[in-house]
Amino acid sequence: MPTLRDVESFAAGQWILPDSGARLIASAITGQHIARAGNDALDVQSMLAYARERGGPALRKLTFHDRARLIKALALHLRQHRQTLYDLSYDTGATASDHLIDVDGGIGTMLVFASKGRREMPDAHVYLDGPVEQLSREGSFLGQHIAVPLQGVALQINAYNFPVWGMLEKLAPALLAGMPVIVKPATATCYVTEACVRLLLDSGLLPPGALQLVSGGLGDMLDHLDCQDTVAFTGSATTARHLRQTPQLIAESVRFTAEQDSLNASLLGPDAGPGTLEFDLFLDEVQREITTKAGQKCTAIRRIMVPDGAVDAVLATLSQRLSQVRVGDPREKTTEMGALVSAAQKADVLEKAAQLSTEAERVCGDSNGFTPAGAETAEGAFLPPMLFHCGNPDAAQHVHDTEAFGPVSTVMGYRDLDHAVRLLNRGKGSLVASLITHDPAVARQVTLGTAAFHGRLYINDRRSMGEATGHGAPLPHMVHGGPGRAGGGEELGGIRGVLHHMQRTAIQGSPDMLSAITGQWVPGATTTETSTHPFTRPFCSLHPGETLAAGPRTVTLEDIETFAHFTGDTFYAHMDDTAAAANPFFPGRVAHGYLLLSFAAGLFVEPAPGPVLANTGLDNLRFLTPVSPGDSLSVQLTVKAKTPRNAQYGEVRWHVRLSNQDGAAVAEYDLLTMNAH
Repeated sequence: MPTLRDVESFAAGQWILPDSGARLIASAITGQHIARAGNDALDVQSMLAYARERGGPALRKLTFHDRARLIKALALHLRQHRQTLYDLSYDTGATASDHLIDVDGGIGTMLVFASKGRREMPDAHVYLDGPVEQLSREGSFLGQHIAVPLQGVALQINAYNFPVWGMLEKLAPALLAGMPVIVKPATATCYVTEACVRLLLDSGLLPPGALQLVSGGLGDMLDHLDCQDTVAFTGSATTARHLRQTPQLIAESVRFTAEQDSLNASLLGPDAGPGTLEFDLFLDEVQREITTKAGQKCTAIRRIMVPDGAVDAVLATLSQRLSQVRVGDPREKTTEMGALVSAAQKADVLEKAAQLSTEAERVCGDSNGFTPAGAETAEGAFLPPMLFHCGNPDAAQHVHDTEAFGPVSTVMGYRDLDHAVRLLNRGKGSLVASLITHDPAVARQVTLGTAAFHGRLYINDRRSMGEATGHGAPLPHMVHGGPGRAGGGEELGGIRGVLHHMQRTAIQGSPDMLSAITGQWVPGATTTETSTHPFTRPFCSLHPGETLAAGPRTVTLEDIETFAHFTGDTFYAHMDDTAAAANPFFPGRVAHGYLLLSFAAGLFVEPAPGPVLANTGLDNLRFLTPVSPGDSLSVQLTVKAKTPRNAQYGEVRWHVRLSNQDGAAVAEYDLLTMNAH
């Protein structure tokens, strides 16, 4: 009999042992008890106070870039110690390849958020959500949407199937936003999450109060949340519905996001029949989604939709493949599919499979007499991959609303694309649907017909198959969630996931007020004439609002013609006075817009080597007033914003305003340069 592992909670800075009411946890492989978790005496109010009063203020003192660097350091620390998590994860029923999805996938997700935080967010405490809005005629009264961290705690309630990724994919955006986190993993696999939390805390990188752990029940924690807190839940629709109805969450308008049950589907396009590359790709995708993590994935394919004429071929090939999958002890290298997480989950899957059997015929995967491979697996939670065929999907109900959360899927035929679209939408809201087709017209029709019912549409064919990440892989760059039955929430999605933990606020005021709040110079705000050329000064010494004025320079007809012949841009507005005058936008021949940009650079550039390393582009370029021969140009170059990139250099965003002899704006744009520190 193995020694029981005590799975502790981390509350208000202390590790807390399980108490006498702790729940026993069994190995998915052997069925023997290996751990116990739960403490009904946790002081949840102290935990919330610790997060709000210590963790939150410490995180909010850091800029977005500071938090991004913190997340990257945490991810690299986990990467160094991931073998510990691999070793523990076997008892959840996961194979070595499953570990890569859970452990390495979670670490990779953290690294993506760290990168996006440095590249897409400012090195500041305020995030700008969209451009400045001019609310007055002369520009003295402006508006700007900003986002700031909520001042509460992010309570994250996770499912059993991904004890590492499920935590890290929620933790990273919350920390990047500046919110402390309390993690509550599913008890069945919480011993893996606890080990991961220990690694994070032992790194010494996190401020006190930034991360806490509840191993076991939450007690009455939900009853003490308020409008500054958030709840993110992954699990069953039944549990999500129960949590949503907590009176305190309703009374305080606590943000609640859910990722729950989903009858995800995969559709084989009518063009992708047997003998095509897409047909084989389809079978590969479906087989992988049925067997990975023993089908215990929120994105797994539960419904397989194929043209009526391809049903027999799909059933024959897929059932043959699934019957050859080696199911057994995940610790063995030859094992292709491990166990379900527990005996209770195995019983639940068998119950749901029996419901499916009332509407669909079992093609392969009879659990009676099934024997998994391995010497210690007799009492484990193993099942074979199960494939059903529903001959009348229009009349069926269970196949469209009953999710057997295991290695179970149902094949059904469709008559035409309109019929396929209706079947896809019978899931009443899914996390993901996949379409395997080489026909763009099919992709468009299916997308327009089904996107409203799905959080993600994964379309693959021979062109993308070499690099595509797979039907069941939520990526940190894209939103993960879905409408209706799937919960109506969103996670991941790059910076979108960070904004779930922030308050969007509309600020209004003068350009100076907006500049002071946001840390970025706003056109119209006060400027400071610099006594030294800004291109001669390092990144660290530049300040938003510093301005260089240069000019004037007269534009001649010779300039225009020389530029036209040199570049080959002999557009009539630059070369034919009569034709140009007939154009409602021009008074006659005018200068090229790009000639004006070149003249502007000639006015403000410092030619000698210095801190400016490279011009990396222009943003928001607008040509506002035509320039005729004889007009003169002046330029105003203003430091708008600064973004560090690494220890050697940072990006400077300059606002450039090019004006004529009357002071009218000729062109405006943002110039981007990389400047040495």
